[in-house]
Amino acid sequence: MSDPYLDQEVAGQFRIVEKIGKGGMGAVYKAEQPDMNRYVAIKILHSRYLSRSDLVSRFRREARAMSQLSHPNTARVFLYGQLDDGACYFVMEHLVGQNLAQLVRAEGALDPKRAIRIMIQVCSALEEAHQAGIVHRDLKPENIFLTTQGGIRDFPKVLDFGLAKVTERQMRPGSMVLTQQGMVFGTPEFMSPEQAHGKTLDARSDIYSLGVILYELLTGKLPFDAKQPIEYIQLHVNATPIPVRDIPAGPRRGGHGRVGQEARGAIRLGGRVCRGARERPSSRGRGGRPDQPAYANSAGPGARAQPTHRAASRCRKTQNSLDHVGR
Repeated sequence: MSDPYLDQEVAGQFRIVEKIGKGGMGAVYKAEQPDMNRYVAIKILHSRYLSRSDLVSRFRREARAMSQLSHPNTARVFLYGQLDDGACYFVMEHLVGQNLAQLVRAEGALDPKRAIRIMIQVCSALEEAHQAGIVHRDLKPENIFLTTQGGIRDFPKVLDFGLAKVTERQMRPGSMVLTQQGMVFGTPEFMSPEQAHGKTLDARSDIYSLGVILYELLTGKLPFDAKQPIEYIQLHVNATPIPVRDIPAGPRRGGHGRVGQEARGAIRLGGRVCRGARERPSSRGRGGRPDQPAYANSAGPGARAQPTHRAASRCRKTQNSLDHVGR
């Protein structure tokens, strides 16, 4: 069966040329924009879901959240609209490369310096989102895409803000709260304990997910051994990560065969991030960047920042470790 969207013109300036991805709710297409002499990606929510106000709202929210962000490590969104059949779409930059999940599957554990360079940029992108009052809530390797930009390789782009939570300071009068306390959203393998409990989330939940991603990049494995989604949720809430000493020292592509002292130090860093994240959220700090332990509360202009001493200490130690290993 032919795809009805192929060769279709969108908004009078884009022509869909190829399907490059699909999921349960829609698909992503490559399209050309002749007037700008470039390619873009068009994400389309299937028209059969138009009756699902929750899915339409989630899709619109993703487009809106990404369009408000300008950090170079966040994928850019150019346009949002509806096709002739009613299907919702948004146009974003077209990326060539692979996501972190694909990278780890292909290469295994990454060289610590490479992993840390990538994650520092991801943290910087999330800092902008958090300062704008946007919490991602579904950070995972599949949502961090590596491309080449301006001649720079391993340039990460944060994707898929479909589960993003817009905090009260970002909401306009009459806005509907789309996420309710007690409901669980996200990916179990990378979900914070408070997310697993269905609690109200803030930037600290994203910080926990970053710790799990860093652990996987440095070890090639997740910090918990489970087979079912519910098992991961229970372990995030009740367990501590697998100790680094229990991670086998195996081959590392591009390295010298076995995990060395430097690599083990970086892996311990990932484990420490996860262990610290498992503690109460107030001990994590509120910000995305390791060198900025907390943001001001969202009470309004002039609100006093309230980082705990432990949060500041943990973030300083993490930053020092990142800087040391990343040199």
